[in-house]
Amino acid sequence: MSPTTTTILISSLATGTIITASSHHWLMAWVGLEMNTLAIIPMISKQHHPRATEAATKYFLTQAAASATILFSSTTNAWQTGTWDIMNMTNPTANMLLTMAIAMKLGLAPMHFWLPEVLQGSTVETALIITTWQKLAPMALIFMTSNTLPTTALLTMAMISTLLGGWAGLNQTQTRKIMAYSSIAHLGWMAAITTIMPNILTLNLVLYLTMTTSMFYMLILLNSKNIKDMATSSTTSPTTTTLAMLTLLSLGGLPPLTGFMPKWLIIEELTTQNFTTTATILALSALLSLFFYLRLSYSSTITLAPNTTTTKHKWRFKPTINTTLLTTTLPMSLLMLPITPMIC
Repeated sequence: MSPTTTTILISSLATGTIITASSHHWLMAWVGLEMNTLAIIPMISKQHHPRATEAATKYFLTQAAASATILFSSTTNAWQTGTWDIMNMTNPTANMLLTMAIAMKLGLAPMHFWLPEVLQGSTVETALIITTWQKLAPMALIFMTSNTLPTTALLTMAMISTLLGGWAGLNQTQTRKIMAYSSIAHLGWMAAITTIMPNILTLNLVLYLTMTTSMFYMLILLNSKNIKDMATSSTTSPTTTTLAMLTLLSLGGLPPLTGFMPKWLIIEELTTQNFTTTATILALSALLSLFFYLRLSYSSTITLAPNTTTTKHKWRFKPTINTTLLTTTLPMSLLMLPITPMIC
Protein backbone atom coordinates (compact mmCIF):
# COMPACT_ATOMS: atom_id res chain seq x y z
CA MET A 1 0.00 0.00 0.00
CA SER A 2 1.43 3.37 -1.06
CA PRO A 3 2.20 6.07 1.52
CA THR A 4 -0.45 8.34 -0.03
CA THR A 5 -3.15 5.69 0.30
CA THR A 6 -2.08 4.90 3.87
CA THR A 7 -2.19 8.59 4.79
CA ILE A 8 -5.68 8.99 3.32
CA LEU A 9 -7.02 5.92 5.14
CA ILE A 10 -5.52 6.86 8.51
CA SER A 11 -6.77 10.44 8.13
CA SER A 12 -10.24 9.10 7.34
CA LEU A 13 -10.13 6.90 10.44
CA ALA A 14 -9.18 9.84 12.63
CA THR A 15 -11.74 12.15 11.02
CA GLY A 16 -14.58 9.63 11.36
CA THR A 17 -13.85 9.08 15.04
CA ILE A 18 -13.63 12.83 15.73
CA ILE A 19 -16.91 13.50 13.88
CA THR A 20 -18.74 10.83 15.89
CA ALA A 21 -17.25 11.85 19.24
CA SER A 22 -17.94 15.57 18.74
CA SER A 23 -21.43 15.43 17.19
CA HIS A 24 -24.77 15.96 18.93
CA HIS A 25 -26.86 14.93 15.92
CA TRP A 26 -27.44 11.27 15.15
CA LEU A 27 -26.98 11.69 11.41
CA MET A 28 -23.51 13.18 11.88
CA ALA A 29 -22.61 10.42 14.33
CA TRP A 30 -23.71 7.88 11.73
CA VAL A 31 -21.60 9.59 9.06
CA GLY A 32 -18.53 9.33 11.32
CA LEU A 33 -19.14 5.63 11.95
CA GLU A 34 -19.49 4.96 8.22
CA MET A 35 -16.24 6.81 7.51
CA ASN A 36 -14.51 4.61 10.05
CA THR A 37 -15.89 1.45 8.47
CA LEU A 38 -15.06 2.39 4.89
CA ALA A 39 -11.51 3.46 5.85
CA ILE A 40 -10.60 0.23 7.62
CA ILE A 41 -11.88 -2.13 4.90
CA PRO A 42 -8.91 -1.58 2.50
CA MET A 43 -6.51 -1.96 5.42
CA ILE A 44 -7.97 -5.37 6.27
CA SER A 45 -7.99 -6.63 2.68
CA LYS A 46 -4.58 -5.26 1.63
CA GLN A 47 -2.95 -8.72 1.83
CA HIS A 48 -4.85 -9.87 -1.31
CA HIS A 49 -5.45 -13.21 0.37
CA PRO A 50 -8.78 -15.09 0.52
CA ARG A 51 -8.66 -15.03 4.34
CA ALA A 52 -8.18 -11.26 4.31
CA THR A 53 -10.99 -10.80 1.82
CA GLU A 54 -13.26 -12.93 3.99
CA ALA A 55 -12.34 -10.89 7.08
CA ALA A 56 -13.02 -7.61 5.24
CA THR A 57 -16.41 -8.88 4.05
CA LYS A 58 -17.40 -10.02 7.55
CA TYR A 59 -16.32 -6.72 9.04
CA PHE A 60 -18.18 -4.67 6.44
CA LEU A 61 -21.45 -6.62 6.76
CA THR A 62 -21.38 -6.52 10.57
CA GLN A 63 -20.51 -2.83 10.83
CA ALA A 64 -23.01 -1.85 8.12
CA ALA A 65 -25.79 -3.74 9.92
CA ALA A 66 -24.84 -2.10 13.23
CA SER A 67 -24.76 1.38 11.67
CA ALA A 68 -28.16 0.80 10.05
CA THR A 69 -29.55 -0.30 13.43
CA ILE A 70 -28.17 2.85 15.05
CA LEU A 71 -29.82 4.95 12.37
CA PHE A 72 -33.09 3.04 12.83
CA SER A 73 -33.02 3.50 16.61
CA SER A 74 -32.32 7.22 16.31
CA THR A 75 -35.11 7.56 13.75
CA THR A 76 -37.50 5.76 16.10
CA ASN A 77 -36.54 8.10 18.92
CA ALA A 78 -36.86 11.17 16.69
CA TRP A 79 -40.31 10.02 15.59
CA GLN A 80 -41.44 9.86 19.20
CA THR A 81 -39.65 12.91 20.64
CA GLY A 82 -39.19 15.19 17.63
CA THR A 83 -35.43 15.62 18.20
CA TRP A 84 -32.25 14.05 16.80
CA ASP A 85 -30.16 15.00 19.84
CA ILE A 86 -27.88 12.16 20.98
CA MET A 87 -28.31 13.18 24.62
CA ASN A 88 -32.11 12.94 24.40
CA MET A 89 -32.74 9.23 23.90
CA THR A 90 -35.92 8.68 25.91
CA ASN A 91 -37.71 5.96 23.94
CA PRO A 92 -37.14 2.52 25.59
CA THR A 93 -37.33 0.62 22.30
CA ALA A 94 -34.84 2.97 20.67
CA ASN A 95 -32.48 2.62 23.65
CA MET A 96 -32.56 -1.17 23.45
CA LEU A 97 -31.90 -1.11 19.69
CA LEU A 98 -29.04 1.34 20.25
CA THR A 99 -27.53 -0.91 22.92
CA MET A 100 -27.64 -3.93 20.61
CA ALA A 101 -26.16 -1.95 17.72
CA ILE A 102 -23.26 -0.55 19.75
CA ALA A 103 -22.61 -4.02 21.22
CA MET A 104 -22.37 -5.33 17.65
CA LYS A 105 -19.95 -2.58 16.69
CA LEU A 106 -17.73 -3.19 19.71
CA GLY A 107 -17.85 -6.99 19.66
CA LEU A 108 -19.73 -7.49 22.92
CA ALA A 109 -21.26 -10.93 23.40
CA PRO A 110 -23.59 -12.26 22.10
CA MET A 111 -22.79 -10.09 19.01
CA HIS A 112 -19.09 -10.96 19.15
CA PHE A 113 -18.78 -13.69 16.49
CA TRP A 114 -17.13 -11.48 13.89
CA LEU A 115 -14.26 -10.17 16.02
CA PRO A 116 -11.96 -13.25 16.37
CA GLU A 117 -12.33 -14.17 12.70
CA VAL A 118 -11.71 -10.64 11.46
CA LEU A 119 -8.60 -10.26 13.63
CA GLN A 120 -7.26 -13.63 12.51
CA GLY A 121 -7.67 -12.65 8.86
CA SER A 122 -5.96 -9.28 9.30
CA THR A 123 -2.34 -8.32 9.81
CA VAL A 124 -1.17 -7.68 13.36
CA GLU A 125 -0.99 -3.93 12.64
CA THR A 126 -4.58 -3.86 11.38
CA ALA A 127 -5.70 -5.99 14.33
CA LEU A 128 -4.17 -3.35 16.60
CA ILE A 129 -6.28 -0.64 14.95
CA ILE A 130 -9.47 -2.72 15.14
CA THR A 131 -9.06 -3.51 18.84
CA THR A 132 -8.05 0.02 19.88
CA TRP A 133 -8.90 2.95 17.63
CA GLN A 134 -12.10 1.43 16.26
CA LYS A 135 -13.51 1.18 19.80
CA LEU A 136 -13.33 4.94 20.38
CA ALA A 137 -16.33 6.08 18.31
CA PRO A 138 -18.82 3.51 19.71
CA MET A 139 -17.51 4.16 23.21
CA ALA A 140 -18.08 7.89 22.72
CA LEU A 141 -21.72 7.14 21.88
CA ILE A 142 -22.02 4.90 24.94
CA PHE A 143 -20.55 7.62 27.14
CA MET A 144 -22.96 10.26 25.76
CA THR A 145 -26.03 8.04 26.18
CA SER A 146 -25.00 6.28 29.42
CA ASN A 147 -27.80 7.92 31.41
CA THR A 148 -30.52 6.40 29.23
CA LEU A 149 -29.13 2.97 28.28
CA PRO A 150 -30.84 -0.07 29.89
CA THR A 151 -28.76 -1.17 32.87
CA THR A 152 -30.10 -4.73 32.96
CA ALA A 153 -29.23 -5.39 29.32
CA LEU A 154 -25.72 -4.00 29.75
CA LEU A 155 -25.07 -6.04 32.90
CA THR A 156 -26.32 -9.19 31.16
CA MET A 157 -24.07 -8.62 28.16
CA ALA A 158 -21.19 -7.81 30.52
CA MET A 159 -21.50 -11.15 32.32
CA ILE A 160 -21.84 -13.09 29.05
CA SER A 161 -18.86 -11.27 27.52
CA THR A 162 -16.50 -11.82 30.43
CA LEU A 163 -17.44 -15.49 30.77
CA LEU A 164 -17.24 -16.14 27.03
CA GLY A 165 -14.02 -14.18 26.64
CA GLY A 166 -12.46 -16.38 29.31
CA TRP A 167 -13.85 -19.74 28.19
CA ALA A 168 -13.28 -19.27 24.45
CA GLY A 169 -9.74 -18.03 24.95
CA LEU A 170 -8.66 -21.18 26.78
CA ASN A 171 -8.08 -23.36 23.71
CA GLN A 172 -6.64 -20.72 21.37
CA THR A 173 -3.11 -20.92 20.02
CA GLN A 174 -3.14 -17.87 17.72
CA THR A 175 -2.10 -14.66 19.47
CA ARG A 176 -4.54 -12.52 17.45
CA LYS A 177 -7.48 -14.68 18.50
CA ILE A 178 -6.29 -14.58 22.10
CA MET A 179 -6.21 -10.79 21.91
CA ALA A 180 -9.70 -10.84 20.33
CA TYR A 181 -11.17 -12.79 23.24
CA SER A 182 -9.22 -10.57 25.60
CA SER A 183 -10.94 -7.58 23.97
CA ILE A 184 -14.36 -9.21 24.41
CA ALA A 185 -13.70 -9.84 28.10
CA HIS A 186 -12.43 -6.29 28.72
CA LEU A 187 -15.41 -4.79 26.91
CA GLY A 188 -17.62 -6.81 29.24
CA TRP A 189 -16.01 -5.10 32.23
CA MET A 190 -16.62 -1.72 30.61
CA ALA A 191 -20.26 -2.53 29.85
CA ALA A 192 -20.85 -3.51 33.47
CA ILE A 193 -19.93 -0.05 34.77
CA THR A 194 -21.34 2.08 31.93
CA THR A 195 -24.58 3.26 33.52
CA ILE A 196 -23.32 3.14 37.11
CA MET A 197 -20.07 5.14 36.98
CA PRO A 198 -19.09 6.50 33.52
CA ASN A 199 -15.86 7.95 34.92
CA ILE A 200 -14.58 4.44 35.71
CA LEU A 201 -15.64 3.43 32.18
CA THR A 202 -13.34 6.13 30.79
CA LEU A 203 -10.46 5.02 33.02
CA ASN A 204 -10.96 1.39 32.04
CA LEU A 205 -11.03 2.30 28.35
CA VAL A 206 -7.80 4.32 28.58
CA LEU A 207 -5.98 1.54 30.43
CA TYR A 208 -7.33 -1.10 28.04
CA LEU A 209 -6.10 0.90 25.04
CA THR A 210 -2.71 1.38 26.69
CA MET A 211 -2.19 -2.29 27.59
CA THR A 212 -3.51 -3.62 24.27
CA THR A 213 -1.32 -1.21 22.29
CA SER A 214 1.76 -2.30 24.26
CA MET A 215 0.97 -5.97 23.76
CA PHE A 216 0.38 -5.68 20.02
CA TYR A 217 3.55 -3.63 19.57
CA MET A 218 5.56 -6.34 21.29
CA LEU A 219 3.90 -9.02 19.17
CA ILE A 220 4.99 -7.03 16.12
CA LEU A 221 8.53 -6.67 17.48
CA LEU A 222 8.76 -10.38 18.30
CA ASN A 223 7.02 -11.36 15.04
CA SER A 224 4.87 -13.75 17.07
CA LYS A 225 1.62 -14.97 15.54
CA ASN A 226 1.05 -18.04 17.71
CA ILE A 227 2.15 -19.60 20.97
CA LYS A 228 4.99 -21.48 19.26
CA ASP A 229 6.49 -18.18 18.07
CA MET A 230 6.22 -16.79 21.60
CA ALA A 231 8.03 -19.85 22.94
CA THR A 232 11.00 -19.34 20.60
CA SER A 233 11.15 -15.54 20.86
CA SER A 234 12.92 -15.65 24.22
CA THR A 235 16.10 -16.84 22.54
CA THR A 236 16.18 -13.81 20.23
CA SER A 237 15.03 -11.10 22.63
CA PRO A 238 14.68 -12.15 26.28
CA THR A 239 14.06 -8.60 27.54
CA THR A 240 11.15 -7.93 25.18
CA THR A 241 9.72 -11.39 25.91
CA THR A 242 9.81 -10.72 29.65
CA LEU A 243 8.08 -7.36 29.18
CA ALA A 244 5.48 -9.06 26.99
CA MET A 245 4.86 -11.56 29.78
CA LEU A 246 4.34 -8.77 32.30
CA THR A 247 1.97 -6.97 29.92
CA LEU A 248 -0.06 -10.16 29.50
CA LEU A 249 -0.32 -10.51 33.26
CA SER A 250 -1.39 -6.87 33.48
CA LEU A 251 -4.10 -7.55 30.88
CA GLY A 252 -5.26 -10.40 33.09
CA GLY A 253 -5.62 -8.06 36.05
CA LEU A 254 -2.94 -9.56 38.26
CA PRO A 255 -1.82 -7.25 41.08
CA PRO A 256 0.42 -5.29 41.51
CA LEU A 257 0.25 -4.44 37.79
CA THR A 258 -1.84 -1.70 36.20
CA GLY A 259 -4.56 -4.02 34.86
CA PHE A 260 -5.73 -4.76 38.40
CA MET A 261 -6.81 -1.13 38.90
CA PRO A 262 -9.98 -1.00 36.71
CA LYS A 263 -11.15 -4.45 37.86
CA TRP A 264 -10.69 -3.45 41.48
CA LEU A 265 -12.64 -0.19 41.04
CA ILE A 266 -15.44 -1.85 39.04
CA ILE A 267 -15.95 -4.67 41.55
CA GLU A 268 -15.90 -2.14 44.40
CA GLU A 269 -18.51 0.07 42.71
CA LEU A 270 -20.77 -2.84 41.73
CA THR A 271 -20.68 -4.12 45.31
CA THR A 272 -21.48 -0.65 46.64
CA GLN A 273 -24.50 -0.44 44.29
CA ASN A 274 -25.72 -3.89 45.47
CA PHE A 275 -24.92 -5.68 42.19
CA THR A 276 -23.12 -8.39 44.15
CA THR A 277 -24.08 -11.24 41.80
CA THR A 278 -22.68 -9.42 38.79
CA ALA A 279 -19.52 -8.51 40.69
CA THR A 280 -19.01 -12.15 41.73
CA ILE A 281 -19.46 -13.46 38.17
CA LEU A 282 -17.07 -10.83 36.80
CA ALA A 283 -14.45 -11.67 39.42
CA LEU A 284 -14.70 -15.42 38.72
CA SER A 285 -14.58 -14.89 34.96
CA ALA A 286 -11.38 -12.88 35.41
CA LEU A 287 -9.76 -16.10 36.64
CA LEU A 288 -10.55 -17.77 33.31
CA SER A 289 -8.91 -14.95 31.37
CA LEU A 290 -5.95 -14.93 33.73
CA PHE A 291 -5.43 -18.65 33.12
CA PHE A 292 -4.76 -18.35 29.40
CA TYR A 293 -2.69 -15.20 29.95
CA LEU A 294 -0.57 -17.20 32.40
CA ARG A 295 -0.32 -20.07 29.91
CA LEU A 296 0.85 -17.73 27.17
CA SER A 297 3.27 -16.05 29.57
CA TYR A 298 4.62 -19.44 30.65
CA SER A 299 5.13 -20.55 27.06
CA SER A 300 6.94 -17.32 26.23
CA THR A 301 9.32 -17.47 29.19
CA ILE A 302 9.88 -21.23 29.50
CA THR A 303 13.06 -20.96 27.41
CA LEU A 304 14.41 -17.84 29.10
CA ALA A 305 16.75 -19.91 31.26
CA PRO A 306 20.02 -21.08 29.67
CA ASN A 307 19.45 -24.27 27.73
CA THR A 308 21.27 -26.58 25.38
CA THR A 309 18.58 -27.06 22.77
CA THR A 310 19.73 -27.87 19.27
CA THR A 311 16.62 -26.55 17.50
CA LYS A 312 16.96 -23.73 15.01
CA HIS A 313 15.81 -20.29 16.14
CA LYS A 314 15.06 -17.09 14.35
CA TRP A 315 18.03 -14.78 13.96
CA ARG A 316 18.12 -11.73 16.20
CA PHE A 317 15.66 -9.36 14.61
CA LYS A 318 15.76 -5.64 13.97
CA PRO A 319 12.83 -3.45 15.07
CA THR A 320 10.53 -2.75 12.13
CA ILE A 321 8.30 -0.22 13.92
CA ASN A 322 8.70 3.04 15.72
CA THR A 323 9.21 2.10 19.37
CA THR A 324 8.46 5.58 20.74
CA LEU A 325 4.82 4.71 21.41
CA LEU A 326 5.86 1.45 23.04
CA THR A 327 8.22 3.19 25.46
CA THR A 328 5.34 5.49 26.39
CA THR A 329 2.59 2.91 26.84
CA LEU A 330 4.63 0.11 28.41
CA PRO A 331 5.35 1.86 31.76
CA MET A 332 1.68 2.87 31.95
CA SER A 333 0.69 -0.76 31.36
CA LEU A 334 2.75 -2.01 34.29
CA LEU A 335 3.29 0.68 36.91
CA MET A 336 0.10 2.73 37.42
CA LEU A 337 -1.56 0.74 40.22
CA PRO A 338 -0.04 2.88 43.07
CA ILE A 339 -1.92 5.96 41.85
CA THR A 340 -5.32 4.30 42.39
CA PRO A 341 -6.04 6.22 45.65
CA MET A 342 -5.49 9.49 43.79
CA ILE A 343 -8.07 8.49 41.16
CA CYS A 344 -10.65 7.40 43.73
